[in-house]
Amino acid sequence: MSTDSINQARGMVYGLLSSLFAKEIDHQLLHELTSEKAKAFWTQLASESAFKQDVDAMVKVLENLKSDKALMELAADYCGLFLVGTKHSASPYASLYLQDTSSESQDEPTLFGEQHQLMVQFLKQSQLQVQTSFPEPADHLAVILAYVEHLCKTTDDTEQLKFIESYLAIWLGNFAAKVTQCDSGEFYCALARLTQSWVEADLKGLREEV
Repeated sequence: MSTDSINQARGMVYGLLSSLFAKEIDHQLLHELTSEKAKAFWTQLASESAFKQDVDAMVKVLENLKSDKALMELAADYCGLFLVGTKHSASPYASLYLQDTSSESQDEPTLFGEQHQLMVQFLKQSQLQVQTSFPEPADHLAVILAYVEHLCKTTDDTEQLKFIESYLAIWLGNFAAKVTQCDSGEFYCALARLTQSWVEADLKGLREEV
């Protein structure tokens, strides 16, 4: 497989992970995630032992979303984890995990703060911006993953490695642990663990290339 093909494939995974953190699964997304093309994708991803358990768990949930009620319950899991911002949630913002823990205001981290501004600058440099239909700070995990998808297609391994190490990998483990702790279902804790495992494996591959 050529380098371009590998980067396209890597970008596809980052794009998928981004889409799953960006919003609840609706009927259209469910249709895409359970299509024949998607099934082949999941099977290929699960062929890696590091990803198999979590991919299988996610696919099992997707295959059981047969009713509106089941979809609504999964949407409620998403909302409770990522939208409400309580101590029983796992807010998907880099700033919440990279803040100075010695600060007196650590229980009230600033959204649209330093990490948001950093990501806005990265996006501007690439002539990108957060869609107006996505009213979230730019340090939202979905935005960061989508930006890595963009880097896979437009930059060299060194630049990708530098960004992933500095702005994603350093807090992803804490986020995945928080999701696993707070998720009442199976889908999002499996998604968070898969994302962490994927990024760790991707970093290993990039380090070998650089």
